[in-house]
Amino acid sequence: MQQVRLSEAEVRVYEAVSALEARGQVPYPDLIAQEAGITEEEVHAPLHLLTEKDLLHREDSPMAGLDFGPRWCARQMA
Repeated sequence: MQQVRLSEAEVRVYEAVSALEARGQVPYPDLIAQEAGITEEEVHAPLHLLTEKDLLHREDSPMAGLDFGPRWCARQMA
């Protein structure tokens, strides 16, 4: 099985998304940044890198007119 190398920022962001999901909170970028202890601007690059590595996926709001931005959901690591 192949292991994926993650930067410290990617690990913090992935763990933040997982923690928010475990608590039943919606992992929006502002909450992810707060949970990870970084700014909202700093969270964008790790989110996209984790998506490219297939560890997170983006979900847009399912309800028209109630779009609070994209949600980022963790994929379970094997």
